Amino acid sequence: MATNYEEGSNMKALYFTGDSIVDSADIEVPSPGKGEVVLQMKASGVCGSDLKNFRASKLEKAVLDDLKVPGHEPVGIVSELGEGVTNVTVGDRIMMHHYTGCLQCSMCLIGYTQMCLVHHEVYGSTAHGGHQEYMLVPSYTCIPMPDELDFAAAAACSCGTGTAFHAVKRIQPTGLDTVAIFGQGPVGLSATMFAAQMGARVIAVDISPYRLRLAEELGADEVIDSSNVNVEEAIREITGGEGADSTLDATGIPEVRIQAVDSAKYWGKVCFVGEGNTTTFDVSPQIIHKQLTILGSWTFSQAGLAEVAKFVVERKSPMDKLITHKYDLNRAQEAYETFISGETGKVILEI
Repeated sequence: MATNYEEGSNMKALYFTGDSIVDSADIEVPSPGKGEVVLQMKASGVCGSDLKNFRASKLEKAVLDDLKVPGHEPVGIVSELGEGVTNVTVGDRIMMHHYTGCLQCSMCLIGYTQMCLVHHEVYGSTAHGGHQEYMLVPSYTCIPMPDELDFAAAAACSCGTGTAFHAVKRIQPTGLDTVAIFGQGPVGLSATMFAAQMGARVIAVDISPYRLRLAEELGADEVIDSSNVNVEEAIREITGGEGADSTLDATGIPEVRIQAVDSAKYWGKVCFVGEGNTTTFDVSPQIIHKQLTILGSWTFSQAGLAEVAKFVVERKSPMDKLITHKYDLNRAQEAYETFISGETGKVILEI
């Protein structure tokens, strides 16, 4: 199969080598085996879930002794096909569902390979990810991009924005609802954008004036700086004393999760999206006596990735406002340092 590189040639790949350092290396361009494809990478997103690996010490990296190319929001163009691949062809523009699975269990059969009952891998974590010039992947993880979607927007959809879309779908907002979204990083900002597009009145909560301004640009009707007010009281004031119909936590911070529960009205919904940490609730007064519905939402299925891309295109979601910073691979260190500053929306590496 024709390719746009010479066999045996090298490419650039990035690695987190410890203590918040991004290094690059020249490695050989991969060749596809049976059922695999090689993608020429075009964009790869920077995600908050990268940061634990980015910040790990050099000692932790030495103990692990198995560096993986980071980046679990990869998009690109099919460059070469392995034997037996029929679902894509050379030249196709592709997003990646960034998990692999056994393909036989009940979860894999409905497209949720991240919930594989046997074993799953995650691009950018336990398998090589998208921060490289070419990427070898199983063909079944390839999802065609809509023609109208650019590579940067597709990369955002491939984890953070897609995660937000399916979390918002779980709470089923309508034009009669008030939705409070806690945390306005890339996932929270995406949730704000989608909840507004689905018709809800949106309250955005964060401690960053920069990100609260972005939230307003993306459709938030009200913003709350939680660093200087009682969030629950502020939400009840906005909602006539009742609380929000639905709340969504995109932070994973225990105190903020509690705020999300306490800010929901009787019979309301609470959706947890932000990961990490342990949170303790007094279940009877906080949940049972309020008749709350508690939801957890973890990324999306393979079909779900196509769904969010279709929604973004058809509803003209303002991805140009969500994506605030773009860098090439040579500036990846700067990209991560800028992202950590909190003065960004979505950050994308262009390749």
